[in-house]
Amino acid sequence: MLRIAKLPIAVFALAIMVFPWTAHRIPAIEHYPDIMVFAGIYCLITMGLSLLMGYAGQISIGHAAFFGIGAYISAILTTNYGMNPWACMVIGMAVTAVVAVLVGAPSLKLRGHYLAMATLAFGIIIFIIFNEEIEWTGGPDGMSGIPGLTLFGFEFNSVERYYYLVWGFVIAAFIFTVNVIQSGTGRALRAIHASEPAARAMGVDVSRFKILVFVYSAVLASLAGSLYAHYLNFVNPATFDLFFSIKLLIMIALGGMHNIWGAIVGTGLITFLSNEWLYYFEEFEVIVYGAILLFVTVLLPDGLAGVPGIVKGWFRK
Repeated sequence: MLRIAKLPIAVFALAIMVFPWTAHRIPAIEHYPDIMVFAGIYCLITMGLSLLMGYAGQISIGHAAFFGIGAYISAILTTNYGMNPWACMVIGMAVTAVVAVLVGAPSLKLRGHYLAMATLAFGIIIFIIFNEEIEWTGGPDGMSGIPGLTLFGFEFNSVERYYYLVWGFVIAAFIFTVNVIQSGTGRALRAIHASEPAARAMGVDVSRFKILVFVYSAVLASLAGSLYAHYLNFVNPATFDLFFSIKLLIMIALGGMHNIWGAIVGTGLITFLSNEWLYYFEEFEVIVYGAILLFVTVLLPDGLAGVPGIVKGWFRK
């Protein structure tokens, strides 16, 4: 394993461990572990997106589709065929990887707005399939009765148990992703982001690395979808629409696209905004998200991860 700053990860893991214990002793926030379960699920997606967009420079507005593919494969195989949920999660990730290759191979040859439009079209197509294939997906009404997860007889049948399961996956994915960033693969991705022709001239297999990072981000999204389905025991297409893909982009933009820690912080903030703090805005919630994106784009181009650098600059002046 490559060298990683172990202290921040250890502090982060400790904070994750004690959070449910702390929340249950403060009545005002005793329901926060449930929100943190969703934050952890979304973190799996945004970490992959941060690697794809922030480090490799490839745009995707269709990751809600991969999230939905993982969720629906787990839902269909467990409810209709009685398969083991863990096996279904693996099958979902494998199918998603194949779909990502089929989509990414032609799409990643495009650049800029053309790539964004290609991934947007893919997301819309998958969303339509979820709505129209009523026999398989239940259509707009969705699917219910999805079984929960058990491991060697241990049931993840409470918020706290599922909380630790989800955040265990998040920490493992975080460590692996940081290793990728620090490896030769990470340097190749940053070179591609800076200049594809220059990276190609230096011997980097640009097409291969772009597809690899796209598939990796899609697989993480599929894993998140499976965890989401088995937690709620219900899925419907509305969860995987275009707005959710845009919300994922707002998460990583707020935290900082070029920083994995930023992806986690931005995801946590937006998740709490969605589930807790923007409840009274109702249909005007979209305006708030637009204002956040505008604020970050204009004043914080590096997201919250860039705030320490800005503060240091003030002190130097």
